[in-house]
Amino acid sequence: MKDIVFCSNNCFVLYSAAVQAKNSENKESVPSLPQSPMKERPPKAFHQYSNNISTLDVHCLPQLQEKISPPSSPPIMFPPAFEAAKVEAKPDELKVTVKLKPRLKAIHSSLEDCRPPSKKWKGMKWKKWSIQIVIPKGSFKPPCEEEIDEFLKKLGTTLKPDPVPKDYRKCCFCHEEGDGLTDGPARLLNLDLDLWVHLNCALWSTEVYETQAGALINVELALRRGLQMKCMFCHKMGATSGCHRLRCTNIYHFTCAIKAQCMFFKDKTMLCPMHKPKGTHEQELSYFAVFRRVYVQRDEVRQIASIVQRGERDHTFRVGSLIFHAVGQLLPQQMQAFHSSKALFPVGYEASRLYWSMRYANRRCRYLCSIEEKDGLPLFVIKVVEQGHDDLVLTGTTPK
Repeated sequence: MKDIVFCSNNCFVLYSAAVQAKNSENKESVPSLPQSPMKERPPKAFHQYSNNISTLDVHCLPQLQEKISPPSSPPIMFPPAFEAAKVEAKPDELKVTVKLKPRLKAIHSSLEDCRPPSKKWKGMKWKKWSIQIVIPKGSFKPPCEEEIDEFLKKLGTTLKPDPVPKDYRKCCFCHEEGDGLTDGPARLLNLDLDLWVHLNCALWSTEVYETQAGALINVELALRRGLQMKCMFCHKMGATSGCHRLRCTNIYHFTCAIKAQCMFFKDKTMLCPMHKPKGTHEQELSYFAVFRRVYVQRDEVRQIASIVQRGERDHTFRVGSLIFHAVGQLLPQQMQAFHSSKALFPVGYEASRLYWSMRYANRRCRYLCSIEEKDGLPLFVIKVVEQGHDDLVLTGTTPK
């Protein structure tokens, strides 16, 4: 006798022919009964079938009889479509016993309210919240920084600091306000009282050269010449960077030379677009950032003297905490008594200084210093100006 194995949904069923023979012997031993008009149903063969899958897809088997499953697993409910699809009766029918693996389910009972809040959702599944941004196809123009700032300002969700005051300092060469780009005109350097020049505008002038200490020489000379030269690109005065080709008169501002695509070289020379070589050059300079210490060489003594000699000053002359107001004057008959081996004491000199208070250890106040004349000798006067107190006047015959 041979055994037959049926396979359905990855599960195996063993059908033995010996069982069929045993059923036939039992049938013969039983006394025969009168035949009824209905066809006698053949005996059933019992087989064990175990599966851990809750959903069965067995359409080729006849309708099976229900059997009470173990208490731990619920009975199987087949879909109605299976009952509708009936097949012809076979000599033997199979009886399937299914063992299901119980699933974790939330327990709902009257004791649920008495449990601590941490165990209330035990056994429940959680879902993750995700955001998906869909950008429509087509031409999409991202908003600029100004539009974003305006939008955030309307929402009032951010705190924006106060705007930085505008820098009104203007370069004497290119006439642009404020510091320039690092890889461009660069920072502003002080040339004289309220006179400023960009570092690269001065450095790339024809007359200017740089010392090993970082001093720029002949900047004032280049400025005087630039006041009479017109730029070939913008047609404004102040151009000082000329083409180094012999007998070429093209001259530019430094910023205009970059815009006109002039070629700069490492030996501090420049060629205009008409005379520059085609293609790239080994000595070509394409980066103009200057991070070393560079300053304009000037005669500070002469500069201070020119400031002092000006009658009407629109600017405040300040050295540290000392603010200069007036220089005063000396007559010929006062020269012998109003000077020492180290200093002059002009009558009418006036300056103010911020220094520590004589009354409070952690405050500052203003000291107004002046020089007057008394009996043909200088009189040094210090007026102490402090808020909340009357002015205190101190006098002496010496500066100390």
